[in-house]
Amino acid sequence: MATPNYSYEKRQRELAKKRKVEEKRQRKIGGKVDGDGQPVEGGESSEGEAGSEPAGSPDTPPAAI
Repeated sequence: MATPNYSYEKRQRELAKKRKVEEKRQRKIGGKVDGDGQPVEGGESSEGEAGSEPAGSPDTPPAAI
């Protein structure tokens, strides 16, 4: 019977932990992450808010004066 490779198992656990932390960080900053841990295109955009509603949309209450 082959002996277990503990260093390989430990490395896999460390990589999984690192992936989980990175996904949590991406969620926290508002970026979307797919299953591979890669940011989804359009998750973060520095060119204005592409999918946001206009300021006068019917869902938002009028600003108090």
